Amino acid sequence: LPGMVKYGFADARPILERSSARETAVRVALGTVAAAFISQALEARILSHVVAVGSVELPAAGRRPLPGEEADLDASPVRCLDPKVAAAMEAELAAVREAKDTVGGIVEVLVYGLPVGLGSHVHADRRLDSRLAGALMGIPAVKGVEVGDGFALGGARGSAAHDEILGDPLRRATNRAGGIEGGMTNGEVVVLRIAVKPIPTVPRALRTVDVATGLAATAHHQRSDTSAVVPASVVAESVVALTLAEAALEKLGGDTLEEVRRNLAGFKASIPAPMR
Repeated sequence: LPGMVKYGFADARPILERSSARETAVRVALGTVAAAFISQALEARILSHVVAVGSVELPAAGRRPLPGEEADLDASPVRCLDPKVAAAMEAELAAVREAKDTVGGIVEVLVYGLPVGLGSHVHADRRLDSRLAGALMGIPAVKGVEVGDGFALGGARGSAAHDEILGDPLRRATNRAGGIEGGMTNGEVVVLRIAVKPIPTVPRALRTVDVATGLAATAHHQRSDTSAVVPASVVAESVVALTLAEAALEKLGGDTLEEVRRNLAGFKASIPAPMR
C-alpha cells in the first residue's frame, strides 16, 4: 500500500513482486563468493542457524554450530543442530500449517576467526556493527537486529554487561559484545541475530480494503509457505559475508588473494606482543 501511494499504482502487484524476497537470490550467489574469500584470505568461517521458530527457542546455553559442521546444518530441515529443539521446531511448523497460519522466528549468524580491527570507531557509516545491521535489515521480512547480547544488555548493570579482558593470551572472559567493540572486531566470535516476521499472506485471509471502491474486503492468499525463517538464515549468512569482505579489503587492501594474506600477516606481526 505505501508503494502504491508513493508511485501512483492502482495495483499492488508491481510493488509486492519487486519487494519479494526472491530478489535475495543474487545476494546469496554473490555471498557464496564472498564467503570463500573470507575463508581463504582470513581463514574465518561464517555459519548461520535458526535459534527460534515461533515459541520454540534454542536455549541460551544450547549447542551452537562450529566450523566444519556446515553439512550438518544443511541436512537439518530447520537448520538447527540440537535434535530435540529441531524436532520441536518442525512440530511447531506443522501445527502452524495445520492452523492455516504463518510464523516467524530468529536466526543467528556466527563468524569465527576474524582478525582484530575490521571496521572503524571514527565514522558512523564505517562502524562494522552499523554496516552489518544495515545489511541484515535490508533482507525482506527482517524486523530486528542485535549484536551479541543485544537488547538484554539494556536491562543489565555495567559490571554484568561488559567483557573483562584476560591475558596470556589476550582474550575476553565473556562475549556479550558479540565480537564487536567500538565499531571494530575484537578477535572474539562475531554474533548477530535477526528477527524474521511471519509471512504476511496468511492462508486464513486477513481483513483489508478494496482501494478501487473503499469497501471492506478479504486479502488474497497467493502462497502456501508457512515460514521464511530457514531460507532467511541462508540469506543472512550471505549478506554478512558480503559486508565482511568489503570491510576486510578496506583494512588490508590487495589485488590478489596472496597479497591480502601477506598484508594480514604483516598487520598481525606489527601488533605489540602484550596486545596480541
